[in-house]
Amino acid sequence: MKAVYQVVQHDGGWAYRLGDVYSETFVTHADALAAARIVAAEQQVGGDPEEISWQDEKGRWHTEYSDGGDRPETEVVDSEPLK
Repeated sequence: MKAVYQVVQHDGGWAYRLGDVYSETFVTHADALAAARIVAAEQQVGGDPEEISWQDEKGRWHTEYSDGGDRPETEVVDSEPLK
């Protein structure tokens, strides 16, 4: 799995987007780019092993074990590269 954060113009400023989900709006392009890079780096940090419980769309509960190391690959795509 790869998480691609894209820096884009949004709501009169700049934001980063993952799929159809936008971050908060930043005043400058540089601020949005810096925030996207921070979030992408944080996605790379593994966690502790633990059990995860989740409910599916039919209301059934599932339990899975996560070793804490299965982190996605990340990338930041800048829609306004430096000139």
